[in-house]
Amino acid sequence: MFMLEFTIPPLPHFIACDYERLPVGSRHVSRRNTGVFDLLFVRSGCIYISEEGRDYEVSSGDCLILAPDRYHYSTAECREDTFYFWLHFQTTGLWTLQEQLPEHRPEHNVSDLPVFLPTMTITPFTQLIPQYVSLPQPGKFGEVLEELTLLGKSLHLPGSRFKQQLLFQEVLRQLADFAASEAPSAQMICAERAAAYLREHYREEVTAKALGESINFHPVYIARCMQKAFGCSPAAYLVRYRVERSKLLLMQTDLSIARIAEEVGFNQSAYFTSCFVKYEGVSPRKYRKRFAY
Repeated sequence: MFMLEFTIPPLPHFIACDYERLPVGSRHVSRRNTGVFDLLFVRSGCIYISEEGRDYEVSSGDCLILAPDRYHYSTAECREDTFYFWLHFQTTGLWTLQEQLPEHRPEHNVSDLPVFLPTMTITPFTQLIPQYVSLPQPGKFGEVLEELTLLGKSLHLPGSRFKQQLLFQEVLRQLADFAASEAPSAQMICAERAAAYLREHYREEVTAKALGESINFHPVYIARCMQKAFGCSPAAYLVRYRVERSKLLLMQTDLSIARIAEEVGFNQSAYFTSCFVKYEGVSPRKYRKRFAY
């Protein structure tokens, strides 16, 4: 399976789309270096097409995305009337096309990412979109494309272009959901349940025993799963989350440092300050001054 990997931000942006008919005996047009991604979604019939030597039979319910810098060409005439949507989009960000076989997909692992996203900075991420897929719910996908096509005929109305961009993100979301449809491993399930418990109870005194009993896993197994998933122990995850919550209070309230430490679950103000400095590089007081007027 070939996957398109987009670096976000920026989000890919919609350009144009329409609904077309290819009569029996006709072919899809051959093109090279179009400069835009060309998404094809077939409602009925079949389009026979190749991109850089990879042949596709895009049948009813199938979606194929042709890359903007590749050569694609017809490999056969349509054997029946074929009705399909085409959609052009592009991105000003980075993207790659890579082969990722289902049996060789890397297990979801975020240990190389920050445990929590920064509060006041943009953190780029990547998103996989399958280049070719037989959609499990083609009706829903087609409805979005149909609405996009209708909007294209009313661009004179206020907000139409913005609505197009929003609908296009729904197109990408449905494709992205298919790329991420594999079930998470037992270790990932354990790690995510533990993390959810810690985020919910961060104001309280959390013990390894209480955590284990709450999600029905042994504390040693929980620690191993969280280390693999998040690159840290449950205790370190909890401290890091408390620091992140304190940053919001430092920016949004006039509470004292000691009160903020108490609000986010630290028993001692001095320990809170040392943890804050460890992760942020400055004291809570200096951090607050960044946003003072």
